[in-house]
Amino acid sequence: MTDHPDWWKRSVVYQIYPRSFADSNGDGIGDLRGIIERVDYLAALGVDVIWLSPVYPSPQDDNGYDISDYQDIEPVFGNLGDFDELLTAVHDRGMRIVMDLVVNHTSDEHSWFVDSRSGPDSPRRDWYWWRPARAGMPAGAPGAEPTNWGSFFSGPAWEFDPSSGEYYLHLFSRKQPDLNWENPDVRRAVYEMMRWWLDRGVDGFRMDVINMISKDPALPDGAVTHGVLGDGSPHFQCGPRIHEFLQEMHAQVFDGRPGHLLTVGEMPGVTVDEAVLFTDPARREVDMVFQFEHVSLDSGPAGKWDLRPLRLLDLKASLGRWQAGLAERGWNSLYWDNHDQPRAVSRFGDDGRYRIESAKLLATVLHLHRGTPYIYQGEELGMTNAPFAGPDDFRDIESVNHYRTAVAAGQDPDSVLAALRLRSRDNARTPMQWDASPGAGFSTGQPWIAVNPNHVEINAAAQTGDPESVFAHYQAVIALRHAEPAVAHGDFTMLLPDDPVIYAFTRHFEATTLLVLANFSAESAAAPVPEESEWAAAELVLGNYPAGDPTSSVLLRPWEARVYRRRR
Repeated sequence: MTDHPDWWKRSVVYQIYPRSFADSNGDGIGDLRGIIERVDYLAALGVDVIWLSPVYPSPQDDNGYDISDYQDIEPVFGNLGDFDELLTAVHDRGMRIVMDLVVNHTSDEHSWFVDSRSGPDSPRRDWYWWRPARAGMPAGAPGAEPTNWGSFFSGPAWEFDPSSGEYYLHLFSRKQPDLNWENPDVRRAVYEMMRWWLDRGVDGFRMDVINMISKDPALPDGAVTHGVLGDGSPHFQCGPRIHEFLQEMHAQVFDGRPGHLLTVGEMPGVTVDEAVLFTDPARREVDMVFQFEHVSLDSGPAGKWDLRPLRLLDLKASLGRWQAGLAERGWNSLYWDNHDQPRAVSRFGDDGRYRIESAKLLATVLHLHRGTPYIYQGEELGMTNAPFAGPDDFRDIESVNHYRTAVAAGQDPDSVLAALRLRSRDNARTPMQWDASPGAGFSTGQPWIAVNPNHVEINAAAQTGDPESVFAHYQAVIALRHAEPAVAHGDFTMLLPDDPVIYAFTRHFEATTLLVLANFSAESAAAPVPEESEWAAAELVLGNYPAGDPTSSVLLRPWEARVYRRRR
């Protein structure tokens, strides 16, 4: 591991969703010992950082993002001894571990909330957002919630507590009450917990919906654009004290520690201008943010289930805007998918005839942008969305709640199910496909969610050692980032911005220029880039078709991607 202050600019992060990665004891649920057994696989892939989705004690209402104890390990995953062993194994191989930090909310079974819920006189009552019923309405009656905000997981964002006659705020599940960051005792407790993990040896944090921790204390109603519930996001996304809170966190947790720790903030709704502020090193907030603009382009005004075709022109415009906006200050995070998104090759590529080619293309395009790339487990194999047959196949609370409420509201069940198949978070959560055995090498028991049947063809055992595999291409892309400074540090220039199928750009650093070409279609397509004749004589450093002479420097085959290099 290098201690260079911007080591993460040339690093690649790999996200593990522990429940679905590797099960060591046959109970059907992934665990820490399973991850330990697969550390050499990650080292062979070449990644630098492992982002571990939550492994803390949890009732698992939202698969671990409802935390009941921040300073222990959920028994189904193992114990702190297992975690320390994993940390050592990762560090011994020159990699790092980033923990998932979920501090916008806790579980309703966390001791903090149990105390808070015990009554209005509890010392921790103000650790969460408690409010009486709307003026003039009886507590508990429909529509009496303190605001009209909707929850991200369907229904109102307020839960009535009959024992006290008040409501508590939960932007997500009713079992995920929101912490009140206006209370300095809350912030002190969170910072103390973060220091405890850093002292244990972790290398940073991915911060879940961190731009929601600052809320307008007035909690005004939100605009109603569809349905009956309002959109409260203007009052809790990038709220009035968010920069103050993150700067305080940096000062209290990260300042003065040797080396550099990685901090990435998940920030739904963040704009380019806001991201510049969050990631400007001089402001000492976070290193980079996860933004959601590019993964919202195929959704309509009614939200993620309102499906729209994705246009490459929109994708290029969005990613290009973020590249330009953070070119002088700040830093981008780069991702196609994660535990909250469907599989990349099924969404942005072609998961049928051209699955292998398009999976490699997506890796090439993403990793050659300016920023830190994130790989979600199985992406390096070209894993696809799952063939969910019916509503009973889904496990994710967001999907289950949406199906129930949408059908109850009169929507066509088949249409609701069709949207779930394409967008459900469960697509990312089917077990990692290690081999062709009945349990895909994930477990010897019954997996907690069904294995994708295509694991017989798509699996790690079939790809490791195959120089033409998706896995081998990811190895090559990662190696290029490590070896070529232009990938990590070069500037970015979009080419052919109005071409509907070709994604083309250059990266330039010192005497080196890279040209990236990608055909996002199932037909051959020309890429008439400037200085075509010069690029025709340039070095082809990476391609996603078998080795051999390309057809032409400007004619790309279906889902073909190439990277050329010139030095002068």
